[in-house]
Amino acid sequence: MPIQWFPGHMAKARREVEEKLKLVDFVMELVDARAPLSSQNPMLQQVLQSKPKMIVLMKKDLADQRETAKWIQYFNQKGSTAVAINVNDKSDIQKVIQIAKELGEKKMEKLKQKGIQPRPARAMIVGIPNVGKSTLINRIANKKIAKIGDRPGVTKQQLWIKVKKDFELLDTPGILWPKFEEELVGYRLAALGTIKDQLLSLQDITAFVINYMQEHYPELIEDRYPIDRDMDDMWDVFVAIGKQRGCLESGGNVNFDKVADIVIRDLRTGKLGKITLESAVD
Repeated sequence: MPIQWFPGHMAKARREVEEKLKLVDFVMELVDARAPLSSQNPMLQQVLQSKPKMIVLMKKDLADQRETAKWIQYFNQKGSTAVAINVNDKSDIQKVIQIAKELGEKKMEKLKQKGIQPRPARAMIVGIPNVGKSTLINRIANKKIAKIGDRPGVTKQQLWIKVKKDFELLDTPGILWPKFEEELVGYRLAALGTIKDQLLSLQDITAFVINYMQEHYPELIEDRYPIDRDMDDMWDVFVAIGKQRGCLESGGNVNFDKVADIVIRDLRTGKLGKITLESAVD
């Protein structure tokens, strides 16, 4: 069942991206390393394909390292330059700047051959809400420029940022697309906090996460909660976690909403381990 929604400011942002694209030399697209394809906006891909593209897999410190390597290979084979980073790692930030400089130098060389005076390369940074775009911009520019928040869609306008003499970066608001044709895409993004929790049942999101981990990361989930991979009745799973974590109401009944909050928070903060919610071969 498709999950449909389309805030008006996102429709406007998409139009602005199309208009501003002619001003830049390449695109820096940010995705979540824990769900790289699901966090890549399909609505923008046709628009962006006219420009060289760097794909930055954010939050690599929370993702499965083996899966991240497969995703980098996947995007490289598709013709993009892919890199995975932790925004708190200075060497990763330098890696992003170096790749951006190399992409910019190709454009500057073409201008030089045409007799045009070289200028700082210009890049557009795009990504879905809450992927870490503002934090990366601040790290790259080495000062606080972009507003940071943990709510999806904090950035509401476009902003040019100068990165030393290397290149200029055009920030854009996080943009989602009209509807998720695949329900799994909605569950992945909701689990990671990219879309508002109210759009889907938090208990359903939690059930998706538990099922996925029982299949792909059974050891990690068994280390955290008193369940095993053979426990397939989600009622029993919620009750077991709820009793362990003290999610009890008067009468001794387990509060399933509190259980869901705990599991999703554990996932988002990395307490469940390094997890990727989709494989490059999916």
